[in-house]
Amino acid sequence: MRDYASEIEKRVQFIREVIASANADGIVFANSGGKDSALVGILCKMACENTVSLILPCGVERSYKEDKQDAMTLAIQFNIATRGIDLADAQKAFLESVGADFRLTDAAIANMSPRLRMIAVYSVAASENRLVAGTGNKSEVYLGYFTKWGDGAYDFNPISDLTSTEVIEFLRFLGAPRVIVEKPPSAGLYDGQTDEKELGITYERIDKYLTTGEATPSDKALIERHHVGTNHKRVLPLRYGADLNGS
Repeated sequence: MRDYASEIEKRVQFIREVIASANADGIVFANSGGKDSALVGILCKMACENTVSLILPCGVERSYKEDKQDAMTLAIQFNIATRGIDLADAQKAFLESVGADFRLTDAAIANMSPRLRMIAVYSVAASENRLVAGTGNKSEVYLGYFTKWGDGAYDFNPISDLTSTEVIEFLRFLGAPRVIVEKPPSAGLYDGQTDEKELGITYERIDKYLTTGEATPSDKALIERHHVGTNHKRVLPLRYGADLNGS
């Protein structure tokens, strides 16, 4: 049986060491109301009392309703200090400015929200000597299912080795709100969006492949296609004189 208590303590200690090594005063993270940010928030609060979550709605209707409510439910249960910043006006201003000269694709517009959130969390971090906690899990990282320089930007990540399935297991062990544990995974890039629908495969099948290597030929091909096509997201920017693996 997995020793969740021991693993949690090791992650908490990792966070404490990261904070101490950076001489930081605290932590800030984007609280989306989803599973990954919930687990990260709980762990950060256990490691550092001065942890702040930011609820950052941006255009998409659900970010102002169910996601905001779920984020607050988590913050209240685990006593995490929380602030809110509405990024809709910033997004509108940017679209009006850039859209005047460039024809932006739907994908470019959708990825604007995570990048604006990144600006918000790093602005708070820089102003209050905090580190930014990342919230991406192993499944998302392997498939490259995150926004480069958006939710893919952070100072440390305490759950990057956990699959989506394992995140749920840890949340259940910690007694996280049921509404968060059971909600369909969604990046919240647009209304009606779900991760599994967009990826074309369930996290259950993805995680089985990542943990056991077992998958149907079609599932394996789909997963590896996502992985190979997003390799640029998992390495530092390419530099002349360095190889493609970043060394």
